[in-house]
Amino acid sequence: MSSINEVTQKSQEQFLGAVRESQQAVVDAVAAWSQTVQGFSATIPPTPGSDQLPTPEEVIDNTFDIVEKLVASQREFARNLVAAAAPATNGTKSASAEPAGATT
Repeated sequence: MSSINEVTQKSQEQFLGAVRESQQAVVDAVAAWSQTVQGFSATIPPTPGSDQLPTPEEVIDNTFDIVEKLVASQREFARNLVAAAAPATNGTKSASAEPAGATT
């Protein structure tokens, strides 16, 4: 792996680690809030029709399913775009930009 790829990968790992830490802090805060509110919510009557709404888990699954499809579509689009531009860019690669192990 080239040094730029190593730096990029390390930066991505650090970023994702920071995101995970932030997410955990939010989860912990919501859990604490939820325990505090639990006593109050027992006295509130249920909202009519709320039993017909999707569960939070269903909403999450449906949302992430469409996001996964969107990201896959965007990846395919980006690859198709690079392939479409290849005739104009093939002659502009320098020898140092060739992938490792490439022979000329």
